[in-house]
Amino acid sequence: MNIIPVILSGGVGSRLWPLSREHFPKQCLPLTDKQYSLLQQTANRTRSLNVSAPIVVCNEDHRFLIAQQLQEIGVTGASIVLEPKGRNTAPAIALAALEAQHKNIEDALLLILPADHVIRDVAAFEEAIQQAAELASENALVTFGVKPTRPETGYGYIRSGDNFSVSEFVEKPNLDVAQTYLDSGDYLWNSGMFLFKAKAYLSELALYRGDIADAVIGAYHARNEDMDFVRIDSEAFSACPEDSIDYAVMEPTQSAKVVPYAGDWSDIGAWDALYDYADKDVNSNILLGDVMAEDSNNCLVRAESRLVAAVGVRDLVIVETADAVLVMDKNNAQDVKKIVKRLKAEGREEHMFHTQVHRPWGSYQTVDLGDRHQVKRIMVKPGEKLSVQMHHHRAEHWVVVSGTAKVQNGDKEILLTENESTYIPVGVVHALENPGKIQLELVEVQSGSYLGEDDIVRFSDRYGR
Repeated sequence: MNIIPVILSGGVGSRLWPLSREHFPKQCLPLTDKQYSLLQQTANRTRSLNVSAPIVVCNEDHRFLIAQQLQEIGVTGASIVLEPKGRNTAPAIALAALEAQHKNIEDALLLILPADHVIRDVAAFEEAIQQAAELASENALVTFGVKPTRPETGYGYIRSGDNFSVSEFVEKPNLDVAQTYLDSGDYLWNSGMFLFKAKAYLSELALYRGDIADAVIGAYHARNEDMDFVRIDSEAFSACPEDSIDYAVMEPTQSAKVVPYAGDWSDIGAWDALYDYADKDVNSNILLGDVMAEDSNNCLVRAESRLVAAVGVRDLVIVETADAVLVMDKNNAQDVKKIVKRLKAEGREEHMFHTQVHRPWGSYQTVDLGDRHQVKRIMVKPGEKLSVQMHHHRAEHWVVVSGTAKVQNGDKEILLTENESTYIPVGVVHALENPGKIQLELVEVQSGSYLGEDDIVRFSDRYGR
Protein backbone atom coordinates (compact mmCIF):
# COMPACT_ATOMS: atom_id res chain seq x y z
CA MET A 1 0.00 0.00 0.00
CA ASN A 2 1.59 3.23 -1.19
CA ILE A 3 0.45 6.38 0.63
CA ILE A 4 1.43 9.92 -0.36
CA PRO A 5 0.86 12.56 2.31
CA VAL A 6 -0.64 15.72 0.81
CA ILE A 7 -0.10 18.65 3.16
CA LEU A 8 -2.35 21.63 2.53
CA SER A 9 -0.49 24.73 3.65
CA GLY A 10 -2.25 27.59 1.94
CA GLY A 11 -3.75 29.54 4.84
CA VAL A 12 -2.43 32.58 6.71
CA GLY A 13 -4.12 32.07 10.10
CA SER A 14 -5.40 35.61 10.62
CA ARG A 15 -7.27 34.62 13.81
CA LEU A 16 -3.88 33.91 15.43
CA TRP A 17 -2.55 37.41 14.80
CA PRO A 18 -0.20 38.97 15.93
CA LEU A 19 1.87 35.79 16.00
CA SER A 20 0.64 34.55 12.62
CA ARG A 21 1.31 36.92 9.70
CA GLU A 22 0.75 36.63 5.96
CA HIS A 23 4.45 36.05 5.30
CA PHE A 24 4.98 33.80 8.34
CA PRO A 25 1.70 31.93 8.86
CA LYS A 26 0.56 29.83 11.82
CA GLN A 27 1.47 26.47 10.27
CA CYS A 28 5.13 27.52 10.30
CA LEU A 29 5.07 28.48 13.98
CA PRO A 30 5.89 26.25 16.99
CA LEU A 31 2.55 26.92 18.65
CA THR A 32 2.11 23.62 20.51
CA ASP A 33 5.67 22.31 20.55
CA LYS A 34 8.89 24.06 21.55
CA GLN A 35 10.88 22.47 18.72
CA TYR A 36 8.60 21.80 15.75
CA SER A 37 6.14 23.96 13.84
CA LEU A 38 2.63 22.70 13.07
CA LEU A 39 3.77 21.92 9.51
CA GLN A 40 6.75 19.94 10.76
CA GLN A 41 4.58 18.03 13.23
CA THR A 42 2.22 17.13 10.39
CA ALA A 43 5.09 15.84 8.23
CA ASN A 44 6.63 13.91 11.13
CA ARG A 45 3.28 12.31 11.96
CA THR A 46 3.28 10.30 8.73
CA ARG A 47 6.78 8.86 8.93
CA SER A 48 5.88 5.63 10.73
CA LEU A 49 3.35 4.82 7.98
CA ASN A 50 6.12 4.01 5.48
CA VAL A 51 4.81 6.65 3.10
CA SER A 52 6.23 8.24 -0.03
CA ALA A 53 7.70 11.74 -0.07
CA PRO A 54 4.97 14.31 0.58
CA ILE A 55 3.28 16.72 -1.78
CA VAL A 56 2.86 20.15 -0.20
CA VAL A 57 0.43 22.67 -1.70
CA CYS A 58 1.21 26.23 -0.62
CA ASN A 59 1.25 29.77 -1.95
CA GLU A 60 4.10 31.53 -3.69
CA ASP A 61 5.12 33.72 -0.74
CA HIS A 62 5.73 30.76 1.57
CA ARG A 63 7.73 28.54 -0.79
CA PHE A 64 11.21 29.03 0.68
CA LEU A 65 9.89 28.93 4.23
CA ILE A 66 8.13 25.61 3.58
CA ALA A 67 11.19 24.15 1.86
CA GLN A 68 13.45 25.20 4.72
CA GLN A 69 11.18 23.71 7.37
CA LEU A 70 10.99 20.38 5.54
CA GLN A 71 14.77 20.38 5.15
CA GLU A 72 15.23 21.02 8.88
CA ILE A 73 13.44 17.76 9.75
CA GLY A 74 15.16 15.72 7.04
CA VAL A 75 12.25 15.45 4.59
CA THR A 76 13.68 15.00 1.09
CA GLY A 77 12.11 14.55 -2.33
CA ALA A 78 8.97 16.54 -1.53
CA SER A 79 6.99 18.15 -4.34
CA ILE A 80 6.08 21.72 -3.41
CA VAL A 81 3.19 22.83 -5.61
CA LEU A 82 2.64 26.60 -5.70
CA GLU A 83 -0.89 27.96 -5.94
CA PRO A 84 -0.88 31.32 -7.76
CA LYS A 85 -4.06 32.21 -5.86
CA GLY A 86 -6.04 30.53 -3.11
CA ARG A 87 -9.02 28.71 -4.59
CA ASN A 88 -10.02 26.62 -1.55
CA THR A 89 -9.46 22.90 -1.01
CA ALA A 90 -11.17 21.29 -4.02
CA PRO A 91 -8.75 22.81 -6.59
CA ALA A 92 -5.74 22.47 -4.24
CA ILE A 93 -6.32 18.74 -3.79
CA ALA A 94 -6.85 18.35 -7.54
CA LEU A 95 -3.40 19.87 -8.11
CA ALA A 96 -1.91 17.32 -5.71
CA ALA A 97 -3.72 14.46 -7.45
CA LEU A 98 -2.37 15.57 -10.83
CA GLU A 99 1.12 15.85 -9.37
CA ALA A 100 0.86 12.29 -8.03
CA GLN A 101 -0.18 11.04 -11.46
CA HIS A 102 2.67 12.99 -13.07
CA LYS A 103 5.09 11.13 -10.78
CA ASN A 104 3.70 7.82 -12.14
CA ILE A 105 2.17 6.80 -8.83
CA GLU A 106 -1.42 7.10 -9.95
CA ASP A 107 -2.70 4.20 -7.82
CA ALA A 108 -1.20 5.60 -4.63
CA LEU A 109 -3.54 6.73 -1.89
CA LEU A 110 -3.47 10.44 -1.15
CA LEU A 111 -3.61 11.21 2.58
CA ILE A 112 -4.92 14.78 2.72
CA LEU A 113 -3.73 16.60 5.85
CA PRO A 114 -4.16 20.29 6.68
CA ALA A 115 -0.82 21.67 7.89
CA ASP A 116 -2.25 23.28 11.03
CA HIS A 117 -3.79 20.29 12.83
CA VAL A 118 -2.43 18.85 16.07
CA ILE A 119 -2.74 15.13 16.85
CA ARG A 120 -1.02 13.65 19.88
CA ASP A 121 -2.44 10.12 19.74
CA VAL A 122 -0.42 8.86 16.79
CA ALA A 123 -1.38 5.22 17.43
CA ALA A 124 -5.10 6.00 17.11
CA PHE A 125 -4.35 8.13 14.03
CA GLU A 126 -2.50 5.24 12.37
CA GLU A 127 -5.30 2.81 13.22
CA ALA A 128 -7.84 5.09 11.54
CA ILE A 129 -5.63 5.37 8.46
CA GLN A 130 -5.34 1.59 8.19
CA GLN A 131 -9.14 1.29 8.27
CA ALA A 132 -9.51 4.07 5.72
CA ALA A 133 -6.92 2.53 3.40
CA GLU A 134 -8.99 -0.63 2.99
CA LEU A 135 -11.98 1.44 1.91
CA ALA A 136 -9.97 3.79 -0.31
CA SER A 137 -8.35 0.87 -2.12
CA GLU A 138 -11.88 0.04 -3.33
CA ASN A 139 -12.23 3.58 -4.76
CA ALA A 140 -14.08 5.08 -1.81
CA LEU A 141 -13.48 8.73 -0.92
CA VAL A 142 -12.81 8.50 2.80
CA THR A 143 -13.03 11.32 5.29
CA PHE A 144 -12.02 11.12 8.93
CA GLY A 145 -14.58 12.08 11.56
CA VAL A 146 -13.37 12.99 15.03
CA LYS A 147 -15.46 11.66 17.89
CA PRO A 148 -16.73 14.79 19.68
CA THR A 149 -15.88 15.39 23.33
CA ARG A 150 -18.03 18.50 23.83
CA PRO A 151 -20.86 20.41 22.11
CA GLU A 152 -18.63 22.35 19.70
CA THR A 153 -20.14 25.14 17.56
CA GLY A 154 -16.96 25.88 15.60
CA TYR A 155 -16.87 22.68 13.53
CA GLY A 156 -19.06 21.10 10.89
CA TYR A 157 -20.42 17.63 11.63
CA ILE A 158 -20.85 14.32 9.80
CA ARG A 159 -23.70 11.96 10.65
CA SER A 160 -22.38 8.45 10.24
CA GLY A 161 -24.30 5.34 9.24
CA ASP A 162 -23.62 1.62 9.00
CA ASN A 163 -20.46 0.24 7.40
CA PHE A 164 -18.69 3.62 7.46
CA SER A 165 -21.39 5.22 5.32
CA VAL A 166 -22.06 8.97 5.40
CA SER A 167 -25.68 9.82 6.15
CA GLU A 168 -25.31 13.58 6.15
CA PHE A 169 -22.91 16.52 6.23
CA VAL A 170 -24.16 19.36 8.43
CA GLU A 171 -23.01 22.93 8.93
CA LYS A 172 -21.69 24.41 12.17
CA PRO A 173 -24.61 24.20 14.64
CA ASN A 174 -25.68 26.41 17.49
CA LEU A 175 -24.96 25.23 21.02
CA ASP A 176 -28.30 23.47 21.60
CA VAL A 177 -28.08 21.55 18.33
CA ALA A 178 -24.45 20.67 19.02
CA GLN A 179 -25.52 19.18 22.36
CA THR A 180 -28.12 16.98 20.64
CA TYR A 181 -25.43 15.80 18.20
CA LEU A 182 -23.17 14.89 21.10
CA ASP A 183 -25.94 13.10 22.99
CA SER A 184 -27.01 11.04 19.96
CA GLY A 185 -23.59 9.48 19.40
CA ASP A 186 -24.23 9.47 15.64
CA TYR A 187 -22.29 12.62 14.77
CA LEU A 188 -18.58 13.23 14.25
CA TRP A 189 -16.62 16.45 13.85
CA ASN A 190 -15.66 17.07 10.24
CA SER A 191 -11.85 17.04 10.48
CA GLY A 192 -10.93 18.08 6.92
CA MET A 193 -8.67 15.01 6.55
CA PHE A 194 -9.20 12.54 3.70
CA LEU A 195 -7.81 9.41 2.05
CA PHE A 196 -8.47 8.32 -1.53
CA LYS A 197 -6.90 7.43 -4.85
CA ALA A 198 -5.85 10.34 -7.04
CA LYS A 199 -7.82 8.89 -9.96
CA ALA A 200 -10.95 8.38 -7.86
CA TYR A 201 -10.95 11.96 -6.64
CA LEU A 202 -10.34 13.48 -10.07
CA SER A 203 -13.11 11.31 -11.53
CA GLU A 204 -15.67 12.49 -8.94
CA LEU A 205 -14.54 16.10 -9.28
CA ALA A 206 -15.03 15.92 -13.04
CA LEU A 207 -18.49 14.39 -12.50
CA TYR A 208 -19.80 17.00 -10.06
CA ARG A 209 -17.64 20.07 -10.76
CA GLY A 210 -16.35 19.70 -14.28
CA ASP A 211 -15.61 23.42 -14.42
CA ILE A 212 -13.11 23.11 -11.57
CA ALA A 213 -11.59 19.93 -12.98
CA ASP A 214 -11.09 21.45 -16.44
CA ALA A 215 -9.58 24.66 -15.06
CA VAL A 216 -7.14 22.84 -12.76
CA ILE A 217 -6.06 20.38 -15.45
CA GLY A 218 -5.39 23.25 -17.87
CA ALA A 219 -3.43 25.18 -15.27
CA TYR A 220 -1.41 22.14 -14.20
CA HIS A 221 -0.51 21.15 -17.76
CA ALA A 222 0.84 24.68 -18.33
CA ARG A 223 3.05 24.42 -15.21
CA ASN A 224 6.80 24.81 -15.09
CA GLU A 225 9.28 23.44 -12.59
CA ASP A 226 11.51 25.97 -10.86
CA MET A 227 14.21 24.55 -8.57
CA ASP A 228 12.28 22.36 -6.08
CA PHE A 229 8.95 24.00 -6.87
CA VAL A 230 6.10 23.21 -9.26
CA ARG A 231 4.73 26.52 -10.52
CA ILE A 232 1.12 26.40 -11.70
CA ASP A 233 0.10 28.68 -14.56
CA SER A 234 -1.22 31.82 -12.90
CA GLU A 235 -3.68 33.01 -15.55
CA ALA A 236 -5.32 29.63 -16.02
CA PHE A 237 -5.56 28.86 -12.29
CA SER A 238 -6.94 32.29 -11.47
CA ALA A 239 -9.90 31.47 -13.72
CA CYS A 240 -10.69 28.37 -11.65
CA PRO A 241 -13.88 28.56 -9.55
CA GLU A 242 -13.38 28.54 -5.79
CA ASP A 243 -14.92 25.75 -3.70
CA SER A 244 -14.18 23.37 -0.84
CA ILE A 245 -13.83 19.62 -1.26
CA ASP A 246 -16.87 19.19 1.02
CA TYR A 247 -19.25 21.15 -1.22
CA ALA A 248 -17.67 20.23 -4.55
CA VAL A 249 -17.21 16.48 -4.07
CA MET A 250 -17.87 14.91 -0.67
CA GLU A 251 -21.50 15.99 -0.27
CA PRO A 252 -22.78 15.00 -3.74
CA THR A 253 -20.67 11.85 -4.28
CA GLN A 254 -22.07 8.36 -3.76
CA SER A 255 -18.59 7.09 -2.85
CA ALA A 256 -18.12 8.90 0.45
CA LYS A 257 -17.15 6.96 3.57
CA VAL A 258 -16.29 8.18 7.06
CA VAL A 259 -13.86 6.52 9.46
CA PRO A 260 -14.06 7.60 13.12
CA TYR A 261 -10.94 8.83 14.89
CA ALA A 262 -11.12 8.63 18.68
CA GLY A 263 -7.84 10.29 19.63
CA ASP A 264 -7.30 13.93 20.55
CA TRP A 265 -7.36 16.47 17.74
CA SER A 266 -7.45 20.21 17.25
CA ASP A 267 -7.19 22.50 14.26
CA ILE A 268 -5.73 25.37 16.35
CA GLY A 269 -7.86 27.85 14.43
CA ALA A 270 -7.82 30.67 16.99
CA TRP A 271 -6.40 31.64 20.38
CA ASP A 272 -9.26 30.06 22.33
CA ALA A 273 -8.60 26.73 20.59
CA LEU A 274 -4.94 26.94 21.56
CA TYR A 275 -5.96 27.69 25.14
CA ASP A 276 -8.33 24.70 25.22
CA TYR A 277 -5.66 22.37 23.82
CA ALA A 278 -2.56 23.36 25.79
CA ASP A 279 -1.55 22.23 29.28
CA LYS A 280 -2.39 24.73 32.03
CA ASP A 281 -0.93 25.59 35.43
CA VAL A 282 -2.74 25.43 38.82
CA ASN A 283 -4.48 28.74 38.05
CA SER A 284 -5.71 27.49 34.65
CA ASN A 285 -3.24 29.83 32.95
CA ILE A 286 -0.95 29.22 29.99
CA LEU A 287 2.15 31.40 30.45
CA LEU A 288 4.67 31.35 27.61
CA GLY A 289 7.89 33.34 27.49
CA ASP A 290 8.94 36.00 29.99
CA VAL A 291 5.61 36.30 31.81
CA MET A 292 4.67 37.08 35.43
CA ALA A 293 1.08 36.62 36.59
CA GLU A 294 -0.47 37.51 39.95
CA ASP A 295 -4.05 36.81 41.01
CA SER A 296 -4.93 35.93 37.39
CA ASN A 297 -6.89 32.94 36.11
CA ASN A 298 -7.97 31.27 32.88
CA CYS A 299 -5.58 33.36 30.78
CA LEU A 300 -3.24 32.70 27.88
CA VAL A 301 -0.27 35.08 28.04
CA ARG A 302 2.56 34.84 25.51
CA ALA A 303 5.61 37.12 25.48
CA GLU A 304 7.96 37.11 22.50
CA SER A 305 10.39 39.99 23.11
CA ARG A 306 9.96 41.48 26.60
CA LEU A 307 8.51 40.95 30.06
CA VAL A 308 4.71 40.85 30.23
CA ALA A 309 3.02 41.15 33.65
CA ALA A 310 -0.64 40.32 34.27
CA VAL A 311 -2.31 41.29 37.55
CA GLY A 312 -5.88 40.55 38.63
CA VAL A 313 -7.22 39.56 35.22
CA ARG A 314 -9.50 36.74 34.08
CA ASP A 315 -10.28 35.02 30.79
CA LEU A 316 -7.85 37.10 28.72
CA VAL A 317 -5.56 36.35 25.82
CA ILE A 318 -2.47 38.58 25.85
CA VAL A 319 0.04 38.11 23.05
CA GLU A 320 3.11 40.36 22.80
CA THR A 321 5.43 40.60 19.80
CA ALA A 322 8.12 43.14 18.92
CA ASP A 323 5.69 45.38 17.01
CA ALA A 324 2.19 44.55 18.26
CA VAL A 325 0.30 43.52 21.42
CA LEU A 326 -3.07 41.79 21.45
CA VAL A 327 -5.30 42.02 24.55
CA MET A 328 -8.57 40.16 24.12
CA ASP A 329 -11.39 38.51 26.02
CA LYS A 330 -10.97 34.81 25.31
CA ASN A 331 -14.61 34.57 24.24
CA ASN A 332 -13.99 37.00 21.35
CA ALA A 333 -11.27 34.96 19.68
CA GLN A 334 -13.00 34.91 16.29
CA ASP A 335 -13.00 38.73 16.15
CA VAL A 336 -9.22 39.03 15.76
CA LYS A 337 -9.92 38.96 12.02
CA LYS A 338 -11.60 42.35 12.39
CA ILE A 339 -8.31 43.88 13.54
CA VAL A 340 -6.45 42.26 10.65
CA LYS A 341 -9.06 43.63 8.25
CA ARG A 342 -8.55 47.13 9.66
CA LEU A 343 -4.77 46.87 9.33
CA LYS A 344 -5.18 46.00 5.67
CA ALA A 345 -7.69 48.79 5.07
CA GLU A 346 -5.38 51.37 6.64
CA GLY A 347 -2.40 50.27 4.54
CA ARG A 348 -0.34 49.07 7.51
CA GLU A 349 2.08 46.14 7.37
CA GLU A 350 1.64 44.52 10.80
CA HIS A 351 -0.66 41.88 9.28
CA MET A 352 2.00 40.92 6.73
CA PHE A 353 5.41 40.92 8.39
CA HIS A 354 7.06 40.57 11.75
CA THR A 355 9.97 42.89 12.52
CA GLN A 356 12.09 39.86 11.60
CA VAL A 357 11.44 38.98 7.97
CA HIS A 358 12.58 35.61 6.62
CA ARG A 359 14.17 35.26 3.21
CA PRO A 360 15.61 32.21 1.40
CA TRP A 361 19.13 33.43 2.20
CA GLY A 362 18.44 34.14 5.90
CA SER A 363 16.54 36.98 7.54
CA TYR A 364 16.57 40.66 8.44
CA GLN A 365 15.14 42.59 11.36
CA THR A 366 14.25 46.27 11.45
CA VAL A 367 15.89 47.88 14.49
CA ASP A 368 15.03 51.53 13.86
CA LEU A 369 13.00 53.39 11.25
CA GLY A 370 12.69 57.12 10.57
CA ASP A 371 11.58 59.34 7.70
CA ARG A 372 14.96 59.17 5.94
CA HIS A 373 16.81 56.35 7.67
CA GLN A 374 16.38 52.68 8.54
CA VAL A 375 18.62 50.34 10.53
CA LYS A 376 18.47 46.59 9.93
CA ARG A 377 20.14 43.56 11.45
CA ILE A 378 20.88 41.15 8.59
CA MET A 379 21.66 37.44 9.01
CA VAL A 380 22.94 35.44 6.03
CA LYS A 381 23.19 31.65 6.21
CA PRO A 382 26.48 29.95 5.25
CA GLY A 383 26.89 29.62 1.49
CA GLU A 384 23.93 31.86 0.67
CA LYS A 385 23.85 35.05 -1.40
CA LEU A 386 21.47 37.99 -1.79
CA SER A 387 20.52 39.10 -5.29
CA VAL A 388 22.72 41.35 -7.39
CA GLN A 389 20.78 44.61 -7.12
CA MET A 390 20.69 48.40 -6.93
CA HIS A 391 18.49 51.10 -5.43
CA HIS A 392 17.27 54.37 -6.93
CA HIS A 393 16.51 56.17 -3.69
CA ARG A 394 18.73 54.93 -0.88
CA ALA A 395 22.37 54.46 0.03
CA GLU A 396 23.54 51.71 2.39
CA HIS A 397 26.33 51.31 4.92
CA TRP A 398 27.20 47.74 5.97
CA VAL A 399 29.08 46.91 9.18
CA VAL A 400 30.02 43.26 9.81
CA VAL A 401 29.27 42.08 13.35
CA SER A 402 30.35 38.44 12.97
CA GLY A 403 31.32 36.07 10.18
CA THR A 404 32.75 36.93 6.75
CA ALA A 405 31.04 38.93 4.01
CA LYS A 406 31.91 38.73 0.33
CA VAL A 407 30.73 42.03 -1.13
CA GLN A 408 30.29 43.23 -4.69
CA ASN A 409 30.34 47.04 -4.55
CA GLY A 410 30.21 48.44 -8.05
CA ASP A 411 33.23 47.06 -9.95
CA LYS A 412 35.02 46.03 -6.74
CA GLU A 413 34.83 42.71 -4.89
CA ILE A 414 35.97 42.75 -1.27
CA LEU A 415 36.01 40.52 1.82
CA LEU A 416 34.88 42.02 5.10
CA THR A 417 35.27 40.49 8.55
CA GLU A 418 34.24 41.55 12.05
CA ASN A 419 34.18 45.35 12.63
CA GLU A 420 34.90 46.13 8.95
CA SER A 421 32.48 48.07 6.77
CA THR A 422 31.64 49.36 3.30
CA TYR A 423 29.49 52.18 1.89
CA ILE A 424 27.22 51.64 -1.15
CA PRO A 425 26.06 54.89 -2.82
CA VAL A 426 22.68 55.36 -4.49
CA GLY A 427 22.51 53.64 -7.90
CA VAL A 428 25.56 51.39 -7.41
CA VAL A 429 25.14 47.70 -8.28
CA HIS A 430 25.96 45.52 -5.28
CA ALA A 431 25.59 42.05 -3.78
CA LEU A 432 26.21 40.34 -0.44
CA GLU A 433 27.34 36.73 0.06
CA ASN A 434 28.37 34.56 2.99
CA PRO A 435 31.30 32.40 1.78
CA GLY A 436 32.03 31.06 5.26
CA LYS A 437 30.92 28.16 7.45
CA ILE A 438 29.17 30.20 10.14
CA GLN A 439 26.27 32.65 9.98
CA LEU A 440 27.09 36.16 8.78
CA GLU A 441 25.61 38.97 10.85
CA LEU A 442 25.84 42.62 9.87
CA VAL A 443 24.19 45.95 10.56
CA GLU A 444 22.80 47.85 7.57
CA VAL A 445 22.14 51.58 7.83
CA GLN A 446 19.96 52.91 5.00
CA SER A 447 19.55 56.59 4.21
CA GLY A 448 17.55 58.26 1.45
CA SER A 449 14.25 59.70 0.32
CA TYR A 450 12.46 56.32 0.00
CA LEU A 451 13.24 53.16 2.00
CA GLY A 452 10.57 50.70 0.80
CA GLU A 453 11.41 47.10 -0.09
CA ASP A 454 10.09 47.69 -3.60
CA ASP A 455 13.06 49.97 -4.36
CA ILE A 456 15.10 46.98 -5.48
CA VAL A 457 16.21 46.45 -9.08
CA ARG A 458 17.44 42.85 -9.35
CA PHE A 459 19.94 41.89 -12.06
CA SER A 460 20.38 38.27 -11.04
CA ASP A 461 19.06 36.08 -8.24
CA ARG A 462 19.77 32.44 -7.48
CA TYR A 463 16.28 32.07 -5.96
CA GLY A 464 14.40 33.11 -9.09
CA ARG A 465 12.69 36.15 -7.55
